[in-house]
Amino acid sequence: MSISLLLLLIVVIIHLIWLYSHLFNSFNMVIESHYLWIAFNLFVLGMLVLDLGVFHRKAHAVTVKEALIWTGVWISLAMGFNVFIYYYFGSEKAYEFLTGYVIEKSLSVDNIFVFIMVFSYFSVSSSAQHKVLFWGIAGALVMRIVFILVGIELIHRFHWLIYVFGTFLVYTGIKFLTQKEEVIRMENNPVVKLMRTIFRVTPDFVGERFFTRIDNQIWITPLFIVVIIIEASDLIFAVDSIPAVLAISDDPFIVYTSNVFAILGLRSLYFALAGIEKYFRNLKYGLAVILIFVGTKMALTDVYKISVGLSLGVIVAVLALSVLTSLIKRRGDEEVS
Repeated sequence: MSISLLLLLIVVIIHLIWLYSHLFNSFNMVIESHYLWIAFNLFVLGMLVLDLGVFHRKAHAVTVKEALIWTGVWISLAMGFNVFIYYYFGSEKAYEFLTGYVIEKSLSVDNIFVFIMVFSYFSVSSSAQHKVLFWGIAGALVMRIVFILVGIELIHRFHWLIYVFGTFLVYTGIKFLTQKEEVIRMENNPVVKLMRTIFRVTPDFVGERFFTRIDNQIWITPLFIVVIIIEASDLIFAVDSIPAVLAISDDPFIVYTSNVFAILGLRSLYFALAGIEKYFRNLKYGLAVILIFVGTKMALTDVYKISVGLSLGVIVAVLALSVLTSLIKRRGDEEVS
């Protein structure tokens, strides 16, 4: 077993131990079977090991065809799990899972645009991008469970926080609509500055290594900085996406699994969309409308309860309209030019 797989196993085992020791003792679970949680996390572990240890054991540039196949695999697995939720917990939970998954998946597209910018700035090779995204997303899984459990516990203990979360989502959506596109300069990124201040950083990449030894001292490579930036960007996006899913469901298992399935398919979705992001110019406006909608839904939950089915319909319609208008606008620009 490679060192990478061994490290992955250690991370996931620690994750499972944390879940077992804290989740069932500290949180009031809607779904009480801890075996279900353990089984799901073992499934995630198995898929990650297969992904890195079998299908992508040798670094290579991921083709669009391969990315689309894997995107289909992850979506199919998510839909299969949704069928399981339907038969095991009923239609209401199935609707909650599907809606949460669609929200998380759609918001993650914005994250992909950040990945494109980061990889372009650091000139990360196509063969190394999969490795970076793998470890970035593996870390994101651990952070997400902490965010989800803390968020749900806070809402259960302090009900008034739903108004705070709802207002925050509406504000974020309005900000999405009004802010102008800015060129982000990575050299001014605080994460980059901090890493270069704390650690010794090699001037160039050292193959696809994160660390290297020079004169008996450990140095980090720019590739490791890229992983940290990917982690930091996901943390920032989680601040928006997790409250948005919490507006749909307060069931920890539903929120967690919908997040995990969306994140697991993020790498393949990146390779599928990289290079054609120009065709989704209006998507950010659709995401803004979705954030405003779910924020309003959350803030009005004690006044008027919007059904999960209606929420799902609105979200899908907004996404479809934003993509359609993007394609129409792109075609119009090409005809003019």
